[in-house]
Amino acid sequence: MSDKQYILGMDIGTTSVKVCVYDPKTKEIVAKQSKDTAANIPSDQGIEGNKQDVPKIVSAVHYCVSRLPRDVLRHVTKIGVCGQMHGVVLWNKGAWEKVEKDGVVMRYEATREKMSALYTWQDTRCKPEFLDSLPKPESHLNCYSGYGCATLLWMLKHKPEKLKNYRYSATVQDFVVAMLCNLENPIMSNQNAASWGYYNTEKNEWNYDILKSINFPVNLLPKVVKSGEIAGVLNASWNGIPEGTPVGAALGDLQCSIIATLESKEDAVLNISTSAQLAFVVKNIEDLGCKTVEHLPYFKNSYLVVAASLNGGNVLATFVKMLQQWMLEFGFPIPQSKVWEKLITLGLEAPVSSTMKICPHLLGERHAPASKAAVDNIDLSNIQLGHVFKSLCDSLIDNLHIMMPKQILQNANIKRIVGNGSGLSRNPVLQRAVEHYYSLPLEFTSGGDAAKGAAIAVLEIA
Repeated sequence: MSDKQYILGMDIGTTSVKVCVYDPKTKEIVAKQSKDTAANIPSDQGIEGNKQDVPKIVSAVHYCVSRLPRDVLRHVTKIGVCGQMHGVVLWNKGAWEKVEKDGVVMRYEATREKMSALYTWQDTRCKPEFLDSLPKPESHLNCYSGYGCATLLWMLKHKPEKLKNYRYSATVQDFVVAMLCNLENPIMSNQNAASWGYYNTEKNEWNYDILKSINFPVNLLPKVVKSGEIAGVLNASWNGIPEGTPVGAALGDLQCSIIATLESKEDAVLNISTSAQLAFVVKNIEDLGCKTVEHLPYFKNSYLVVAASLNGGNVLATFVKMLQQWMLEFGFPIPQSKVWEKLITLGLEAPVSSTMKICPHLLGERHAPASKAAVDNIDLSNIQLGHVFKSLCDSLIDNLHIMMPKQILQNANIKRIVGNGSGLSRNPVLQRAVEHYYSLPLEFTSGGDAAKGAAIAVLEIA
């Protein structure tokens, strides 16, 4: 009998699925896989809509898990799942099926005809006027465009017949847990429930009365459990993982990346991947005198103080694509990797201070949805490419600093910022900006992976 006991961690992200097998004894990752989902699909709301194809996401999950070593997977004793927060997918019975061969489950598949698309956190169909027309949540958290309840309320007003077609709704990571456990009704952690809006984290319940008063179909709201609780057990042996393996209720990817990264209560974590978040842990909700900072449920009844910007690596990626497109129009195709390499080299050579000021709100911000990107103080001294790139990197950190000033970190006795996310780890120009604006050392540790965090959370909390 082997004494190996591993945890499978899965992160169902905005652009990719990442999975890992974590050894709790050595605290090391034994095996890992990732795959871009390429799941974005056109929306009838044009650029204001942001939808993803769930069967493609499920297919990426299968791809990753099926490529992990079988002799490792058979020692998995728990499964932890996390994923992109705020989004919503609707479905009916029969939304998934097990594909078997010789009585063995080869893979799970999502059935497109029995479900809606995933409406992601990047969806901006809920305009400020619409959000202002909704009743105020009974919660310390607001409800913004891209949040599950806001999207469902928009549908209630504009596409009521569509809502009537479905029996269940949840985040995409909750859907994956329901599929693996063959749950009759989805189960959601309080981390994901809080990310939907209209959920009271202190009472641990949905704002049922408020939602009923505006005819919201409350039957669509999932049952909520505390983060770290087990949602069910694996319905069948899956790629060698034994049938009956406990599966945790899906968690937020931000919380999981933080639990994998934090080494001390004097650390703050800065994550820059698609978007950007700066966060640290506190015991209770307190008024920090800053409206752009939120308290999100974390683990063991504590909270994350978070500044969450919609503008992060996505803004820099758009800038790179723009440069590529311009060069292509001149007949010079340049690989993306070459553009990044040159930009970082030039950015590091650019003067420390620049008169150019960029507002990086390419995707607006939740507290200022109508805000747009803008550039001020362009003159002959700052139009070189390196200057512009450095100013853009500076602006992303300055934007976070406006949302969470360094004074808040100082008052919380934060001694260093731990960096996380490929958007930050690969970009020394951004790293310099962090140390400049926050006057704190920026360090990278071995943590940071949300899939690893999901494994740690289901092990330590459950």
